[in-house]
Amino acid sequence: MLERARELLPLLRTGGVVAAVTVTRVDRSAPRGAGATMAVTADGRVIGSISGGCVEGDAILLAHGARVDGAPRTARLGFSDDAAHAAGLACGGSVDVAAYAVRAEPAVIDALEAAASGRGATVGLVLGGPAAGTMLNEAALRAALAGRPEAADEALDDAFRHRTTVVLPGALDGHDVLVLSHAPAPRLIVVGAGEHAAALCRVAAAAGFAVTVCDVWETLVTCERFPAAVELIVGLPHEYLAELDASVVDSRTAVCVLSHDERLDVPALAAALALPVGFVGAMGARGTVTHRTAQLRDAGVTAADIARVRSPLGLDLGGASPDETAISVLAEIVATRHGGSGVPLSARSGPLHRRPAAAARDSAQTSSGASPSDEEASGAPISTAPAPQSPAAGATSGCGIPLAAGAS
Repeated sequence: MLERARELLPLLRTGGVVAAVTVTRVDRSAPRGAGATMAVTADGRVIGSISGGCVEGDAILLAHGARVDGAPRTARLGFSDDAAHAAGLACGGSVDVAAYAVRAEPAVIDALEAAASGRGATVGLVLGGPAAGTMLNEAALRAALAGRPEAADEALDDAFRHRTTVVLPGALDGHDVLVLSHAPAPRLIVVGAGEHAAALCRVAAAAGFAVTVCDVWETLVTCERFPAAVELIVGLPHEYLAELDASVVDSRTAVCVLSHDERLDVPALAAALALPVGFVGAMGARGTVTHRTAQLRDAGVTAADIARVRSPLGLDLGGASPDETAISVLAEIVATRHGGSGVPLSARSGPLHRRPAAAARDSAQTSSGASPSDEEASGAPISTAPAPQSPAAGATSGCGIPLAAGAS
């Protein structure tokens, strides 16, 4: 439901009742995972999808029933391999789904508004019993499920912490509760504003990252060069990173240092390694990496933290242009985040879509090959002059992107 926030809010605000169908579990092959949602309006309009078209017909029927009588429904939809091939489908597999009515209730509107604005949100839907169909906000959900066994509490805490969509069996008076969550976009903080940074901003934003760009060059940190960024920072990168509250970054956050100036690179990397982020990388030729490693060591950075730096940055895709390099860098970020091997799927066996537990168990560390080549890609030079005068805090660029002043 929450992934469709931008489409659902206008419909609900006009008094409409919409039905949603959410995937709660995937068995074997399926194009989308748990949390994937489609919505169906009263006039039959379908918003989004939960598969490649194989089960949408049945899902629409479930949705109409839930919208009409308000009672949530659960079902398993899908095909065996034999049945799928007989029907002309590429593969088999099944999904467990929940269909439910979505109305303009305070808990629903608050959660949808949070999701639409990019913030994390969680609501609970009671699937059975006298309270079936009731939506609970986060506080009400915690209160309703208080006093349950420790393992159940851990499952709920995990859903809140990681903003995952799960079913808690028998959680409320013996009835299942569907926890619907929306995680904010993962953050990518790019240090440097050269051509490779501009390319990485474009590619990462298209992949769903909220991108921040930080550099000392005010003439480079502009919305014309970075229209997809959510935040532009003019100032010293290490000071910006040092002032970040730990609550605004997490294990999904990536920091990529592309400034090509050791006076900025080294302090920025040291500051990034002090944050609870999941990925820290730096562009550079192998000789640069060796020299920078010695500088980090001299700066007091531990060997364990230095080993966390992905440098040279990116997977070995063989490309050389800024855009190709950006794809290489993003590929390594995604592979690291999900425990991927970075090898072609055609060279692997087993399921294509690994579950998180399996990914963690089977994860193989990806070798850090240079993105475009063994030589450092050229980028905009960093001036030896002091950082330019930063704009007033709270100012925005001409295209409305927050243009914050870096620490000075």
